[in-house]
Order: sequence, then structure tokens, then C-alpha cells
Amino acid sequence: MATAAHPETRRFTRGLGKPGTAAELRQSVSEVVRTSVLVVKPKVIEPLDYENVLVQRKTQILSDVLRDMLQFPLEDFEISTLRRQGRTLYPTLPENAEREAQSLFVQECIKTYKSDWHVVNYKYEDYSGDFRQLPNKVARPDKLAVHVFEVDEDVDKDEDTASLGSQKGGISKHGWLYKGNINNAISVTMRSFKRRYFHLTQLGDGSYNLNFYKDEKISKEPKGTIFLDSCMGVVQQNNKVRRFAFELKMQDKSTYLLASDSEGEMEDWINTLNKILHSSFEIAMQEKRNGDIHDDDDLGKSDSSSGSMDSFQSARDIESRMRNETRSKLFTLDPDTQKLDFSGIEPDVKQFEEKFGKRVLVNCNDLSFNLQSCVAENEEGPTTNVEPFYVTLSLFDIQNGRKISSDFHVDLNHLSVRAMVPSNTSQYMNGGGDTHPEGQRLVHGVPEAAMQYPRQGVFSITCPHPDIFLVARIEKVLQGGINHCAEPYMKSSDSTKVAQKVLKNAKLACCRLGQYKMPFAWAARPLFKDASGTLDKSARFSALYRQDNNKLSNDDMLKLLADFRKPEKMAKLPVILGNLDVTIDNVAPDLTNCVTSSYIPVKQFDVSEKTNIFFEVEEFVPCIAKCSQPFTIYNNHLYVYPKHLKYDSQKSFAKARNIAVCIEFKDSDEEEAVSLKCIYGRPGGPLFTKNAFAAVLHHQHNPEFYDEFKIELPTQLHEKHHLLFTFHHVSCDSNSKASTKRRDLVEAQVGYAWLPLLKDGRVTMNESQIPVAANLPAGYLNCQEGAGKHSVPEVKWVDGGKPIFKVSTHLVSTVYTQDQHLHNFFHHCQSSAPAPQVSGGELVKYLKSLHAMESHVMIKFLPTTLNQLFRVLTSATQEDVAVNVTRVMIHIVAQCHEEGLEHYLRSYVKFVFKTEPQTSTTNRSVHEELAKAMTAILKPSTDFLTSNKLLKYSWYFFEALVKSMAQYLIESHKVKLSRNQHFSASFHHTVETLVNMMMPHITQKYKDNLDAARNANHSLAVFIKRCFNLMDRGFMFKQINNYINCFMPGDPKTLFEFRFEFLRVVCYHEHYVPLNLPMPFGKGRILRFQALLSPNDAVESCDNLVDLQMDYSLTDDFCKNHFLVGLLLREVSTALQEFREIRQIAIHVLKNLMIKHTFDDRYISKSQQARLATLYFPLFGLLQENVNRLNVKEVSPFTINHSNNNGREDSLHTNALMTPPRSSTFLDTSLHKDVFGVISGTSSPHTSSTPNINSVRHADSRGSLISTDSGNSLSEKHNDKGNSLDKNQAASTLGSTLLRCDKLDQSEIKSLLMCFLHVLKSMSEDALFTYWNKASSAELMDFFTLVEVCLHQFRYMGKRYIARNQDGAGPVAHERKSQTLPVSRNRAGMMHARLQQLSSLDNSYTFNHTYSHSDADVLNQSLLEANIATEVCLTVLDTLSIFIMGFKTQLCSDHGHSPLMKKVFEVHLCFLRINQSETALKQVFTSLRTFIYKFPCTFFEGRSDMCAAFCYEILKCCNSKLSSIRCDAAHLLYFLMKSNFDYTGRKSFVRTHLQVVIAVSQLIADVIGIGSTRFQQSLSIINNCANSDKTIKNTAFPSDVKDLTKRIRTVLMATAQMKEHERDPEMLVDLQYSLAKSYASTPELRKTWLDSMARIHVKNGDLSEAAMCYVHVAALVAEYLRRKGMFRQGCSAFRVVTPNIDEEAAMMEDVGMQDVHFNEDVLLELLEECADGLWKAERYELICDIYKLIIPIYEKRRDFEKLAHLYDTLHRAYSKVTEVMHTGKRLLGTYFRVAFFGQAAVSCAVDLASLSEQHKSVCGVGAACTSCHHCFLLFLELCCMALFHFCTHSSVSAFVLQI
Repeated sequence: MATAAHPETRRFTRGLGKPGTAAELRQSVSEVVRTSVLVVKPKVIEPLDYENVLVQRKTQILSDVLRDMLQFPLEDFEISTLRRQGRTLYPTLPENAEREAQSLFVQECIKTYKSDWHVVNYKYEDYSGDFRQLPNKVARPDKLAVHVFEVDEDVDKDEDTASLGSQKGGISKHGWLYKGNINNAISVTMRSFKRRYFHLTQLGDGSYNLNFYKDEKISKEPKGTIFLDSCMGVVQQNNKVRRFAFELKMQDKSTYLLASDSEGEMEDWINTLNKILHSSFEIAMQEKRNGDIHDDDDLGKSDSSSGSMDSFQSARDIESRMRNETRSKLFTLDPDTQKLDFSGIEPDVKQFEEKFGKRVLVNCNDLSFNLQSCVAENEEGPTTNVEPFYVTLSLFDIQNGRKISSDFHVDLNHLSVRAMVPSNTSQYMNGGGDTHPEGQRLVHGVPEAAMQYPRQGVFSITCPHPDIFLVARIEKVLQGGINHCAEPYMKSSDSTKVAQKVLKNAKLACCRLGQYKMPFAWAARPLFKDASGTLDKSARFSALYRQDNNKLSNDDMLKLLADFRKPEKMAKLPVILGNLDVTIDNVAPDLTNCVTSSYIPVKQFDVSEKTNIFFEVEEFVPCIAKCSQPFTIYNNHLYVYPKHLKYDSQKSFAKARNIAVCIEFKDSDEEEAVSLKCIYGRPGGPLFTKNAFAAVLHHQHNPEFYDEFKIELPTQLHEKHHLLFTFHHVSCDSNSKASTKRRDLVEAQVGYAWLPLLKDGRVTMNESQIPVAANLPAGYLNCQEGAGKHSVPEVKWVDGGKPIFKVSTHLVSTVYTQDQHLHNFFHHCQSSAPAPQVSGGELVKYLKSLHAMESHVMIKFLPTTLNQLFRVLTSATQEDVAVNVTRVMIHIVAQCHEEGLEHYLRSYVKFVFKTEPQTSTTNRSVHEELAKAMTAILKPSTDFLTSNKLLKYSWYFFEALVKSMAQYLIESHKVKLSRNQHFSASFHHTVETLVNMMMPHITQKYKDNLDAARNANHSLAVFIKRCFNLMDRGFMFKQINNYINCFMPGDPKTLFEFRFEFLRVVCYHEHYVPLNLPMPFGKGRILRFQALLSPNDAVESCDNLVDLQMDYSLTDDFCKNHFLVGLLLREVSTALQEFREIRQIAIHVLKNLMIKHTFDDRYISKSQQARLATLYFPLFGLLQENVNRLNVKEVSPFTINHSNNNGREDSLHTNALMTPPRSSTFLDTSLHKDVFGVISGTSSPHTSSTPNINSVRHADSRGSLISTDSGNSLSEKHNDKGNSLDKNQAASTLGSTLLRCDKLDQSEIKSLLMCFLHVLKSMSEDALFTYWNKASSAELMDFFTLVEVCLHQFRYMGKRYIARNQDGAGPVAHERKSQTLPVSRNRAGMMHARLQQLSSLDNSYTFNHTYSHSDADVLNQSLLEANIATEVCLTVLDTLSIFIMGFKTQLCSDHGHSPLMKKVFEVHLCFLRINQSETALKQVFTSLRTFIYKFPCTFFEGRSDMCAAFCYEILKCCNSKLSSIRCDAAHLLYFLMKSNFDYTGRKSFVRTHLQVVIAVSQLIADVIGIGSTRFQQSLSIINNCANSDKTIKNTAFPSDVKDLTKRIRTVLMATAQMKEHERDPEMLVDLQYSLAKSYASTPELRKTWLDSMARIHVKNGDLSEAAMCYVHVAALVAEYLRRKGMFRQGCSAFRVVTPNIDEEAAMMEDVGMQDVHFNEDVLLELLEECADGLWKAERYELICDIYKLIIPIYEKRRDFEKLAHLYDTLHRAYSKVTEVMHTGKRLLGTYFRVAFFGQAAVSCAVDLASLSEQHKSVCGVGAACTSCHHCFLLFLELCCMALFHFCTHSSVSAFVLQI
């Protein structure tokens, strides 16, 4: 309670009340703690010299059975060459390309596209990643076993109790009777009878029950049962009470009054019941006679003992065999294994390949105009267009204003129409005189004829969006003006005559001008619906718009398309009547018969096929990096675009109007030089021609052109290569004699222009303005452009040499670059190749200029550029050159990452990069030079931007280093040498320097550039991991050690993340196991523990010959010899003292590594897994150091405890109210640890750290104590370890001086325990025995605590719980208030909260079908959790059976009551206390039978605690809903009784008899609902066992068993009302008080009921009443000990505390006291419990009276530590009394005396009398009580009762609301 003396406490509490400040406060407090505590750097442990150890222990390794786990495999890696697979049938590289190539850049490009892939293969690389990446992919188990759990059984499930409890052949009767409530009324009246349906049934053991129900549905659970075993007789009543009544008199002097409807029915019932009683009496007498005759018969004893020995001789073999039938790996069932987490999985690195954007198939079907006719002379052919038309398709992107594809030319004319154009003219004009022979000419294996008329084009679009249009341009044979020619096609009138006229003119034009084309029309259609590339298939081509003379260019087309979606603007355009049928579709991935844009067939090409060839159309990819990709094939195309000719002011020619441009490509300007046949032809002509013509505009002096000419460039260009343009005036006169004129009259040359292809060594690109010459002399290339300079006087310039011709070119080449910097660099490298050492400074200049290279060029020529840079790196003699090469690489790598194209770098390193073989001239290697250059760049003095980039993208450089190292080892054959001879000492030094240089950048400067530091940390780890395959492994261990030692225990979270990411990567090495050398390093041999094993129990394993001198803690030797695993475990141990996020990272790494071991198919055998487990033995010690933080045994913050729940959960609440601290010394030394540890520990709701806070409080008020729900762990009275000092020392050696006390999160606990269980399950029995023999007693106790926590943490909670949690509702329906706030003192408020709690408990068992997750998800999750729980149970059972087998002597010490035995027994009981599957429980019952057989003294000698607990749990199982469990539990209980009977020499089983009765009473008190028919069936099974057991047939045992079952049934009948009042705490306590009073003759039973009352009071918050119950229990035991002469004072010593204590003096000594084992220690425990209860109830004045009884005992024992604690507590108690008297802040209840007058006074007086009696009995004081909450509540109830008598119901409700 806060006072004025501690204002900061109030501020803290107020701060917690503000939302969101608690976590902030915890963080700040933790930081203060960190800064105030001196952080000790962990001790540096030097790793072993791995290579030397392998040599020294070679014999040991080779003789090891599991030597494969100790050695790296031979030839662990290799270099392989993969054949480069292209997508085409033939290489894209021309045959003579390599010979022709002279430029270094072209040569290197060709080499890049031709070379194969060079890969370094690590044979076991598949094992070097996460467990999800293992080659035998960890899959979900195919079929999990379906386990049956009681918790999943339906709560309201109707059971056929008639069939459950009846036996054929017995007497049966049923009918309606009236039952009188005789026990609870002053007098029986007619109103007290209730009509019930009675059913008489016989149980399996022959006894009878009379069940009664509300109706005739006897399949339900009965409302009550009368056990006729206890019935003494049936007596007919007189008719004063009721007619036709009869009475059943019971053994306990109680009666049941029943009445029937008629006299006949009454007599029938009486006769039937008497008949049953008579037969039962005869059977009992016969059994008694048998018992008396054969009581001393020894025959049964010998039979029994020999039979028992035989049955248990091979019990363990049977157990293990049964358990191993269907076992699964624990980690298979782990939820983390089932998650599809790909976060740590690197994407697959693929080879470079041609990639396309969205591919669209364009099918050109038909072009038809309205104007049609038959073109044949005889008019017998089909109706077609009257003249030929030619379609050109291309893509336009109006968003970016550019044409994005080359032209696709299509001839859709009918054959008869095509015949209108003379073929010889076409051939001659388009291809010169090169006619090919009649035979089929093949182009790349494809007949040329098959490709002459393409109709299907495949377009590729890298960046699809809705503003991309497919444009069709339509041309016709030159005839005249566009408007004039289009006019007939625009009329919709009768067109027959018009068609004939047009046809006539067309024939004349085709014959004379067939080779010349003119623009005619255009159309367009959108391609995509959206930006994702969805084709707009529903769209059709627009109307055919007439071409405009003045709007022909591509720019004009883009403007027209911009208005395409504006109908008002498009409506103004003139339309030609016709239809273009072109469809689009997606391209199938397996498209066949396709050729590239270079006419090379793609694979899956059917050469025999002559039709349906698909033509790929070249895409003009945007010149931006994100759209670019590294070139992989040879491609060398030039696209030429004549644009404009300004001829209106020329004077050189008379006629120059209908101007045609002819284009040629030449390699010389000599007079006889011929054009190269490299221009792609048009449909119908040859595929390649020497020249081509642009479309002609009629009567235009300044014509515009839109034509595109595609040229296949030679591999090597030189200065003479140029484009030659020839201009012709075409005569369009079409008179009748035109066809007979000579050819030279058709066209006349009107000028020449030329464009050299190379400028400064690069291909001319972009737009050029060039002059036109009137003549073409030889050597014309030497003429300069323009009129002013004439080096050759023969050239005559048109229009004074002005640049009047505009032309542009577009290069699509993979061997030529437009980038000046890249070109210059390669050019310099080529020119300086003979003397590289001279040009170092010049080379640096060109290297620096590469930083200005365009990013898209960088990507396209990435492999070629990087290859050249590596070549320069190894050939450079100056360090400056190497550093600058590396800087350029850093720039390139950074650019790739910034553009999101780093996968290209990965492909390069993996498949392309190859070191040059060392020669006599160049003996430098890439790895040496690159490592030096990286070190130089990382120096502090260098450019920090560059060094940051190097760190951020260091993976690339480390990958290159590793590949170079591997290639060097294999090519130099050094791989066959020993590891320390693989590389030179200088390289080792370089690597060490590089690692050391990176350390400060990562560990100190990480805040400046977090991403760079994180990436560098990861890359360095990958590098070191890979170096384990290549270098001296001991050397790499040192690098790891040096690096990890840079980190400190108090580092920020980020550095912890770095540390564990580094360890995770390194530990994922494929040969992690051999690196850790899982073999013994001790000198001596440890003998196997044959002394502990019988010969039959010895388990053979392949570890028999292996030393068992293993480390179970993180010793220096362990960390040295098993370096990696030792380092990891040390770091995990350190991390466990940190925050939750850090702990989770560490645990995650450890757990995933162990999961990987489990599923690694190289270590699949049991012996291999056992050897692997030896590496993780120190995990035991690590967990034991943190055992108190792991000891959380509840799964959720709200423990589910239902009357039908078989699992006993109430024990979880026994520690809810903590005892006062043990001593002031504890307070002083532990305050900072506990408080700061708790505050700084971020704990989740279900792992509240409240107990630690309570444990250091000086004094807490009742209110604040009630508000803390600290059910974190079971009672830890015996958990005070003696070795805590050792643990602190162990922890300090790991570098931590502050041990945390807060509980770990549930997820952390589960992960750690899963690892623990895996090791436990995998390790050999010998290893387990070794560990147990080495362990101290405290460590053994910790071990079993961990085992017990495992059972709790992995227990199955049921499908309803899982469904509720998945729905997000969580285990608690309502949000709980802050635990730091005191609970309401208002009793009504507490009642309301308790009712809420009960209602939420009910709801929790209602299966909710409205949750969002599917039933399948819940089913799958429940199946998984059920299998985990079962597997954990069986694993723990296996461990316990091994321990019991080997440590029987230790367990039997102290007559089987040693602390170790108690702990082991507690674990056994734990199986029964939590939900277990039917399968698991069968094994548990088998183990318990073995346990009883081996350790009978534990159960039948000394204190009865263990026997009592055992009986309690087994009886609960006897009430299970599952029949198999009930049956097994009944047999086990029978076995316990029989064992007890045998143990006493076949005299009796008093111990078990009494404890069973006590347990039944306890179960009734806990309202478990044990009186059900299911329980009756279990009792019948026990009786039947006793009757059918031949070994005890002639003894009194069967009759004793029957007596016990009778007594149980008597108790059940006496307590039947408890079930009715389970929701009414006051009535429940009243009933239990009455029962306790009735058991005065049996101290154990009376103690049971008093204990139960105390628990109910504590649960209800009635702490004063609970304390009084404790006082009565202590007084009871004291009185018993006084009478036995074992204690000086009896119950009278407690009279000063309460005058009611004299009740305990009424104890009578009868048979019930024969097995009472109270002693002084028991009394001490009870007295301390009294003091604890009084403290919590704030009854500080009474504590001294209790301590007066304790102090003399401790003084006699000279236990000064306990005395110091007692006096300290007394001091604080008196201080508290003074404080509350001074402040008056102790809020105690007040007792009200109430009297009623009037007509209700009689009934109220009765209640007042009972109130006074009840108050006096429970509270121990009279009517003047001033501090009883219990009575105040009763007072309110009486007030309500009075109001019911005197007032209306509305007045009552108003009164209650006001209260």
C-alpha cells in the first residue's frame, strides 16, 4: 500500500495507468540498469587448430564407427562446364564473325555470347541452407495419428446410463415415486415431496443403485442416486406424513422417505427392495466366512508374489516396444516446421537467357474494300480487291511518344491480284539481278519460299499499358495523288463501273510502276486493357482512314493516336470504305515454327512445314536500365528512316516531283563497288536485297517519308561502310503507250546522298541532316558535308550543298555500343595491350570515365564489361589501377542494385565469371588482387561513400573471391594438398586484414549506414562459411572468434541481430557436424554403467566403443574442441539475459539448426542422431541456469477448470498468494535483480512476472494481493536450490553480471523445451546415465522440473480452445484490468466478478462455429497439437523409465520418501493432472504399475502424501468420459490396493483404503462431479477384479474391497447436495463445515474438508476465513501429536487465536487413526501456512501467537537461518500493526445483528439462528464480530428475504441495485 513516504511509487503506478507508457518505462529502467552495471566482456576462448587435430587424432577418427560424421567428404567441390543452350536451332553468330572481328569490344562480346557456363559445384550445397531447403524437402506429415482426448468429448453428451450401469440377469424395476426432502426441513409436509422417476439398476459387481430422474429419459445423468449397499432396511411409514410412504434406513443413520401413488405400487417396491437387501446380506456373510477360514492361508501369498515377479520381469521391454510402434520426430510436429517461411531462402540463380516482355500473337487474316471485282481477264475468278494493297504493322506508344517495334510487312492480296505486278520487275528492282535457281533456297535451314508471305507476327512489349496501339499502314502501287486514288473507295454508290475503271488503271500502273508504292490509308487499335498486360481481344481495328500528304511521319501518327479515343476529332478524318481483319492473342509458351527477327528458326521447328511460320518482330526496348537485360545472343541490325527531302529550291534538275528514295549499303566508295545484299526484303521478294525504295508522294517537291529499312550489319564495321541514298524522279504518266516506253523514261536520277556508318569508332545514330550531290564520283566519302569544303572537285552539290536530306538511324546491336566511355575504355585496352605497364595513369583516367557510362548500356553489356575489368585487375601492375577497377565494379554493382537488377550480377558470378589461367607473365589471381583492393577501399582515409557501397553490396565481391579461389585450387591442382598449403601465407594475411578491416564498419559505424552494415555482416558470414571448403579451417575459426569478440553483452538489439545472423549463416554450413568434431577429447575412458543395469537391460549401440567423457555444461574445453556449437550456445546463453526480441532471435537460430539436423538425411540413423545430440549436451546446463524463468506451467493467463475436465488444474492456483520473503538478506541482495529484472523484462500477459514482485514486497495489503493473478508456476516450496551461487558464477563467466528473473515468453519456453526434448529423445542411454551420475542433487531436481514443464507447456488444450484462439478471442473473454491496481473492496463487486468468471468458464466450453477460421484449420491445428502432446508424453515416459531402472537405490533411500523420489513421483502425477490422449494414458498406466511394483515403500510406508495424491488423480480418471481410460484407471487402482494388501503380509490395505476415501471426499469438495454413473462403473470394475482374482480368492481382500466401495457410496450420498450448490460458495462452505464436523473421529478426513474450505475461501477472496481454516488444521494436527506424546501443546495452544478451537479436542481414536502419519515437520509446515494466511488477511496481531509455537522447535534444532527469518517477519508484522493503527488504512468488515418482526419473523429467526451458528463456527468469534465479510453478505441475503415477505418484487430489485 502506498504511503506518503513513497511518493515515487504512486507516480510509477499512475504512469502505468496511462496507455502505452508501461513498455516505455520498462525500456528506460532497463537502460539505466545496463549503464549502471559494469559489463564484463566474455572470456575469449581460442578455438582448436582444426587441421592439426585431424592429423593428431587420425587413428581415432578412422577407427570410429561414425567416421563420416568427423570427416569432410573427398572432392567436396568441382568445376563444371555447362553447355550454353540457346533458344534457336542454329547459332545466332555468323560463321565468319570471329575471323572478321578486329575490335576488342566486338571480340569480347562474341566471346561472351559463345562461351559456355563455368560453374563451381559444391556437392553438398543443398545442405547449406535452412532446413526448408534440404534436398529431402521437409514436408508436412502425410497422415498424423488421430488421438482421442477427453477434453474434446462433448460436455452435454447424453450417455446411456442404463446400459452403462446395468447388468443382465439382475432385478430391475422403474416407476414414478415421490421423494421427501427429509434431511433439510424441520418437518416433512406434503409440499416437501417431489415427483421423481426412479430406476433400479444392478452394477457390474452385483450391487444395486436406485437412480432418480426428473423425467423418464433415463439415458441422461441421474439427479441423484441411492446406493442400496448402504441400506439397512425398508420400513413402511404411517399415513401421517403422506399416504403410501415407505422409508429407506441407511448405515449412516440417515433416511430416505419415498411414497407411491397406490398401495399396490408401494408393496411392490418394498418387496423388490427387501429381496435385494436379503440377497446382498447372504453374499456378505459368505464372504466373511471365507475370509475368516482362509485368513492365515499362506498359499495365496506365494502365488501372488511369484505371479507378480513374472509379470514384471519384462515390463520395460513391453513398454518400450509399445511406445516405439508409432513414434514420430518431435520437430516434424513443431508448428515452426509447418510454416511456409521463405524469408531466408535465396532465389534460384538462373543462367542468362533471352527474356521477352508481354508477347502478343498478331494474325493478319484479310483486307477487303467495298470496291471489288474480278481481276481475271475472263472474269471467271473470285471477286477481290481490284488492285494490290500492302499492309505494314507496328506498335506505337503514345504515353512515351515513340515507336516501340519494327515494321511487320504483310501481303494479304489474292494470288490473282499479286499476278498484276510483274515478278521480274519486282525481283529486279528489289534484289538486283541475283535471281536464285528454281531449287529451294534455304535460309538457316528453312526454305525461303516458306517465309516469303508472312501473316503471323509475334510482338514483344516490355512495358505494357493501355496507351499502346497496333497501327496498320496500307500502301498501294504508285498511281497518282492520294486523294485522287482514294476517291473511288470512299463512295458507297453502285460501284461496278467504278471498279472496272479503277481495275483498268491499276493494271496499267502495276505493269509500269509495280516496284513503287504510295501511302494510301491507315488504321489502329488498342492492344491492352490495363498495365498488367491483359489483351483487349474484343477491340477491332478502327475505320480505314485516308492518309494525308502532310501527316505521314511517325510524329504525325503519334498525334493522330493521341486523339484516337476522342470521337469528335476522329469523325473529321476521311474514311475509306473497307475492313482490315487482324486478330490478336496470347502467345503459347510452346509455340512451334517460329523464326527470330533474323530469320533463325527457334527450337521446336518443323522444317517440312511450309505454312504457319511465326515471325518474331523486333522490339525497340526503352533505353532505361529497368527495361534492359544483359545481351546473350549475337544481333546486329541497323534501322534506317529517311524522313524528309527539301527539294523545292533546287536548280540542278528540271523534273524532281514524284521522288523515290533508293537505299543501299556499301562497304566502299569505289566506282565498281557493289551494294551488299543485307537489306531485309518485302513480302513476295527475296528475304535479303541489295536495295529498297521508300513510298513515293505524287507531285511533292518536299516529300516526307515514314518507311523503315532493316539492315543486317557486318560483324566488323570499318570507315568505308556507309549508306547510299539515290533519288529518282518517277514519271507517273499513264497514257496508252506508257507500257512500251523504255525503262529510263519511268525514272530519272535526281541526286545522291551518303551517310558514313562510323563516327569516332561508333555507329552513327540519331537524326542526321546531310547534303545531296547531283553526281556520284569515285571516292565520294572523302567529301566533307557542306558546300564550303571540296576535297574532291568532281562532286556537284544540289542547292549549294545545304543539308537538305533528313535521315535517322536506330542501332539494335549486341556487339556495338553507342556509349562513348565504354567504347573508349575498350579501345584504350586494345591499343595499350602490348605495353600495359606504361599506360597505368592513362588507364586510370579511362576507368574513372566509366562511372559516367549510361546505366542501360552497363546492364546490356554487363558480362563483357565485368570480364574485361577482372582481366585488367589481374594484369595491372600498379595498386592505383586495381583500386580503380574495384571502384568501377562497385559503381556497376551499386547501379544494378538500385535498379533492382542484382539477379543479373548473381547470374554473372555463378555462370560467367572465370579466372584467367595463370601464365608466366601474369601470375596474379583475382582473389588476391580483389581482396587487397577491397582492403584499400575500406581504409578509414578513403571515400566513405564508396566504402559504404562496397559494404552494402559486398556479397558480389565475396562471391567472386570464393569462385576465384575454387577455380585456382582446381586448375593449379593444389586442392590435393593439405589445407594449410592451399593458399600462400600472404593471402591468409590478406584475408585476415580484410576481415579485421570490416569489423569496425559493422560493429561501430552501423548507425550511420544500417543497411550497409547488415549486408556486410551477412556477406562476410557467407564468405567465411564457404571458405571452410577451401581454406585452413582452424584459420577460419580464428576469424570467426575475432569477429564475434567485437560484440559485447550489452550491445543494442541491432548488433545482437547481426551477431546471430552471422552465426546462423556460418552454422548452416553443409559440414557443420564434422566442423564440430562430435567425438570425445578426453584422455581416459568412462566405464559404462553396467552396475546399474541388469544384463537384459543393457542397450547395445554403436557408441559402446566411444568414450563417454562428455561435457554437459559450457566448459572452456567444450567450447574449444567443439568450436561452432560451443560459440552458438555461449551466445544463446548471453542472449537469454537480454530483452525478449533478442532472446527470440537467439532461440530461433538454435532451434532451426537442430531442426535441420533432424531432417538431414545424411544423419538419419539412431546412432547418428545420438552422436549429434552429444554436441548439445550443454543445453541441459544452460536451461538449468534459467530453470526458474522456464518454470511456467500454464498455457494461458486464465486456467480452465471445469467440473467435467479430467485434468486437475486447481494446483496451478495454489501459489497465487505468495509467502512473505524468507529473510532481509534476501531482500537486500535480490532487490535490484528481481525488481529491475522484472521491470526490464518484457513479459506477455500469460507470463506475468508478478510472483517476483511479490517475493520482494515488504508488505502488501489484501486488496493488492488479490489483484495479482500469479499462477505462473506450481508451488515452489522445495525449489530453493543450494547451487545458486554456482549458477551465478557460471553465468558470469559468460559475461553477464545481471541474471534476469522474469519469466520467458511461452513461445520462447516452448522452443527451448522442444530443443531439450529433442536432445533427450536422441541421446543414448549411456549418455543419460553419465549425465545423471555427474549431476548434483539440485541439478537432478532442475532436470525433472524441466521435464515437468515440458508436459505442461505442450499439453493439449482441446479443439474448443484452439478454435477460440484462432478466432482472436483468446482464452479470456473479457479484458482484464491492470494488475497493478487494487481490486474492488466491495463484496457485491467481487461477487459480480466471480459470476462473470464462472459465466466465461461456461462459455469457454461451448464450441463456437462463428469464428473466422475454417473447421479444417482448427482440425489440422488440433491434430498437430494432439500429436505433439502425445509424443512429448511418451518421450518423458521413456526418460523416466530409464532413470528408474538405473537409479532404484537412490530413489529407495529414506524409505522411498527422498526429495528425488518426490520429484520423480510428481512428474508421474503430472501425466494424470493434464490432458493426455487415450494412447498416452495407456502407456502412463503401464508405467505407473511398474512404479508401484518397484517402489511399494513409497506408497505404503511413512507419510501418505504420495499415496494420497496418487489416489486422488486415479479416482479422477475413474470418472473419465472415455471408457478405456476408466477401465485402465480402475484396474490400476485395484493393483494399488492389492499391492498394499501384499505389502502388509496379506493382512489389510488400510493405507489405500483410507486414502481412497479421503480422495473421494477431496474430489467432492472440489466439485468434480464424481458421483456419476461413470464412476459407479469404475467401482464395479474394481469389485469384479477382486471377485475374479484367483491369487486372493481365499482371503478377506474381496470383502474388504466391497466394504470400501460401500463406504465410498455412503460418502457420495452424504455429499450429494454439494453438486447442487457448486455455484453458491456460502452454501458450499456450510455443507463442507458440516462434513468436517462429522469426521471428528478421522483426523485425515477432517483435515481434507478443512483444507477444501480454505481453498474456497481463498478463491472467493475471504482471506480471514481461510486463515481460520488453516488454524483449525494446525490445531487438529497439534492435538493428534500431543496425544501421541510427540508435541508438548495441543489444540488448547490455539485458543488465544480463536475460542472455537476446542472443536478439535473432540477427536476420537478409532480405526481411522491407524494410518495417520502426522509428525513435527508436518505441523511446522501447517503453522507456517497459518502465519502466511494471517499475513495475507492483514491479521498481523495474531501472527506472534502462531510463531510462539514454531520458535521453540527451531531453537531446539538450532536452525538460526529460519529463526532469523521468523523474527524478521515478526518485526515487519508489528511494524504493520503500528502503521495501520496510525493511518487507519486497514479496511476490515463489520458484523451487523439483524432482527425481524411481523409475520415473517419465524422463518427469518431460523435463518438468523443459522447465521449466528455459521458465523461462530467459521469465524471463531461471537455476535460482536466487526471484521467478517462473510456475515455481511449473509446480512444482505436476509434483508432481501425480508423484503420478499413484506414488499413487492420491484422494491427488492431496487434495493439490490442500490447495494
